[in-house]
Amino acid sequence: MRKTRCAIYTRKSSEEGLDQNFNSLDAQYEACAAYIASQRHEGWVLVKDRYDDGGISGGHLDRPALQQMMADIDSGRIDRIVVYKIDRLTRSLTDFAKLVETLDGAGASFVSVTQSFNTATSMGRLTLNVLLSFAQFEREVTAERIRDKIAASKKKGLWMGGNVPLGYVAADRTLCIVSKEAETVRALFDLYEQLGTVTSVTKEAAKLGLRSKRRIGRDGTPRGGSIMGRGQVHHVLSNPVYAGRIRHKEKVHEGQHAAIIDPDRFDAIQTRLKDRSAKLRNKPAAAHLSPLAGKIFDETGDRLTPSHACKGGKRYRYYVSRRLMTGASDDGTGWRLPADRLERDLASSVQKHLVECIDRGDIAESRVHVIGRLRAYTDALGLQVLSIVGETRLADGAVAIDLDPGEIARRLQIARTSISSEALSLRLPFRQRRRGVENRLVIGAGQPARDDILISNIARASAWREALCMGEDLATIAARDGIAVNYLGAMLNFAFLSPKLVRLILEGRQPPILTTNWIRRHGLPASWAEQDNILAQL
Repeated sequence: MRKTRCAIYTRKSSEEGLDQNFNSLDAQYEACAAYIASQRHEGWVLVKDRYDDGGISGGHLDRPALQQMMADIDSGRIDRIVVYKIDRLTRSLTDFAKLVETLDGAGASFVSVTQSFNTATSMGRLTLNVLLSFAQFEREVTAERIRDKIAASKKKGLWMGGNVPLGYVAADRTLCIVSKEAETVRALFDLYEQLGTVTSVTKEAAKLGLRSKRRIGRDGTPRGGSIMGRGQVHHVLSNPVYAGRIRHKEKVHEGQHAAIIDPDRFDAIQTRLKDRSAKLRNKPAAAHLSPLAGKIFDETGDRLTPSHACKGGKRYRYYVSRRLMTGASDDGTGWRLPADRLERDLASSVQKHLVECIDRGDIAESRVHVIGRLRAYTDALGLQVLSIVGETRLADGAVAIDLDPGEIARRLQIARTSISSEALSLRLPFRQRRRGVENRLVIGAGQPARDDILISNIARASAWREALCMGEDLATIAARDGIAVNYLGAMLNFAFLSPKLVRLILEGRQPPILTTNWIRRHGLPASWAEQDNILAQL
């Protein structure tokens, strides 16, 4: 007689009672085992492995024990699945169809102990589909009932679970204040009233060492407790729970917990946040104009016109030779320069040039006063320092820049006659690197151009590698630094660059194309020799 190897599958949706010596999973298993024993005369034998999924919904197939059982069926170790009820296996008609297809392909079948029917016949399959339809209906009705209960409870101001916000601890369907965390919340609201922007609050909170709520995950891994980002700060400032309220979807109800922030004060801050957001959304387009528009020309005298492209929801700005935009270039030659990098490099070079002119006496004013005004001007306006730039020309491996004496005098509050002609022009050598359809200029050829972002990523990755060597795991490191484990794993590659490559990067002598994004996109081999070979080809 041919043996029929039977596996018992058990499942329970909730974790309630699973810690008992004899729980629902054990009861299902005993009933199924007894049924298999009654079919011993048919050659049924019970496999040793147990397949139990405790605390997992039957609305999907992403269940560890189920997946392991299906893998064992594919490998030919199981001939029949035995379940207490069909809804223990699945509550979804769609998932059931997938399981039946898999079982048919493997020559296997299943049996429900309490529901007797034969799936080999059309009537048996119809019966099974009807049962599954009712199981799915019951699941959906239960979900609707739970959603209605949560809505009604929140309307009464009860806390219905979820991530407990910073400043509170959950207890008996309400929230109780945690004094130390509440101080952090109050500090964030105080900072916003003083500084007026979320970005400024985030920077100041980092300086003060204010941290997010520390939590322990279900797997026992600590999470949170890190310096808060802008999104986290904004979430705290806009969360009505701190005013003693409970939010449910688009509605906000009065809660039964104590408020950390006075409701009137909270409402006033929400008004400021909304006004600020509206101003940013309605900011005039003139604020985003390219500061070098109409000022920069290439070696043929052709003006470089501002342009942009959008990809993945992000806007990329360029300065493009006009002949390329109009199609007047017969051979396709012309310039297409990334605007952000060009503007940043030129602004830094112009600022440095002005400081050198002041030191040399080319600007005949009190050095202390002029340097102070120059620093205040450039720090406050950033790239708007380019407003003093006149005509800019690209030719012969250099950028020639003429400065506007009237604009310099006005911005630095000095007499125009105190500015010598030597201060009004500068010439910056550059190296050209082509990347796809765009050109990239490395301003100041022959001088080191350190990539601070790349250096920072190498330093962070090296620290993570040392932590791993000391016995810490990826999850602990990621939780401590407030980053995702996947991101941490990807960035660890920066800890294994060759010594030669690291030295070049620290000295700013690496190829311009070798950036953080390039390394993440293309990757580098583990072999240091192969890395050095790639470096020589860039």
